[in-house]
Amino acid sequence: MKGTIFTELVKMAEDAFGEDTVDMVLESADLENGGAYTTVGNYPCSELIKIVMAFSAHSGLSPEVLQRKFGHWMLDYFVANFPEFFAEKTDTFGLLESVDGEIHVEVKKLYPDAELPRFDTERPQDGQLDLIYSSPRPLDAFCHGIVEASLAHFGQTGEITRTPADDGSGATRFTIKLAA
Repeated sequence: MKGTIFTELVKMAEDAFGEDTVDMVLESADLENGGAYTTVGNYPCSELIKIVMAFSAHSGLSPEVLQRKFGHWMLDYFVANFPEFFAEKTDTFGLLESVDGEIHVEVKKLYPDAELPRFDTERPQDGQLDLIYSSPRPLDAFCHGIVEASLAHFGQTGEITRTPADDGSGATRFTIKLAA
């Protein structure tokens, strides 16, 4: 995974717990590189999971809650650092539908070695988007947080349900129904 994800997770933790606590928690996490990350580096997802688990143990918050909070944090990061991806989007569905066809295409230009998740979308009816999130990494709660943050970003409200995809692939289906 790209180092930006790691450096932003550490920044979120510092914002929530302070630098001294973050240093202590990272030391206790038994990380391969001691918790030192650069934005341009590549690191195994297992390191990210170790960090989340360590902060879960420290804070008492579940890994699910922490990943969702991190999804919110990362959407704010993306909005601030890549406004071009949001400039012509008017709603959550438009943004989520653009992830594979626009956003990930640009990411691949910058980072050809990036291993990105897949976002397949479908609108089965007005006010509903089905998103199939496919990734070998156990980050569906992080994705859930990004979807929640997208709704908030566009001033929308809705119900998000998350279930295993019914195709046996290990993917996750998000059904997003906008409130009327």
